[in-house]
Amino acid sequence: MTPAPKQTATRILSIGEAMVELSQADQPGLWRMGFAGDTLNTAWYLRRLLDAETQVGFLTRIGTGEFSTRMLAFLGQSGIDATHIRAETDREIGLYAISLQGGERSFAYWRDTSAARRLADQPQVLAAALDGSRMAYLSGITLAILPPAGRDTLLAALDDARAQGTTVVFDTNLRPRLWSDPDTMRKVTENAAARADLVLPSHDDEATHFGDADPAATRARYLACGAGHVVVKNGGGPIVFGGTQGTGAIDDLTRDTPVDTTAAGDSFNAGYLAAQLSGRDCASAIRAGHALSRQVIRHHGALVPQAVEDARTPR
Repeated sequence: MTPAPKQTATRILSIGEAMVELSQADQPGLWRMGFAGDTLNTAWYLRRLLDAETQVGFLTRIGTGEFSTRMLAFLGQSGIDATHIRAETDREIGLYAISLQGGERSFAYWRDTSAARRLADQPQVLAAALDGSRMAYLSGITLAILPPAGRDTLLAALDDARAQGTTVVFDTNLRPRLWSDPDTMRKVTENAAARADLVLPSHDDEATHFGDADPAATRARYLACGAGHVVVKNGGGPIVFGGTQGTGAIDDLTRDTPVDTTAAGDSFNAGYLAAQLSGRDCASAIRAGHALSRQVIRHHGALVPQAVEDARTPR
């Protein structure tokens, strides 16, 4: 007899790298410091969207220096569980700086020796963090920063968790500079998508790196890989979806001129997932994700406290 799935009603685990973020302040020549990273951004927004009974955790590796200590404090202040985060004595968290031109961002990174590259070094830590989770969330960046053995360890741990009832969500988040070569990036991305219940790609990246002609082609390719359900983000344009929750498109979304597109996709993912966790269908969840993302891109930086409230009461 197959054992009953573990109770997974109240825990979400986001897995990846958190870094020091430097973003331009309003006064020329000044920079603001914060903490961000794609999977952390989504966890941060999820914490603000979900009820207090739902635990949102983050799994990474940090160092023992001041920036790591500050980041742990930030997670605590944000209500994000850091129980399973381990510290490396010989490494620190990475850093990135955001430059903006016309609302579009570019990044400079200092992350080659980031402690997060070791987040999958201990299978027992992964298993403990995933145990009992209703949802596990990761991205292509999570996989890109890991050595090959670490990727295999993480994907195996996710397979085990999924067999016990955890929903695996994967944002492909293609960043070729983090990979040894484009073929490896494409192969690992599709392998991870094949093991996911939900895949959240962005069509512009998929068109660039996989040659997809349109969002429907991106949807079809990931479904053919074995993904359970696919929602293709499209930079404010029509969003297509397909898989276990049916097939369709949302083509009446309002498109805005961004102030800063940092965390646009990450916040969309949070809005979408929070809506799904509350019982809303795919189309309604897409609208919720879009509403949050619209507010986030009206502000500088990745984490915008006001955006959540504004998304609930659109102006």
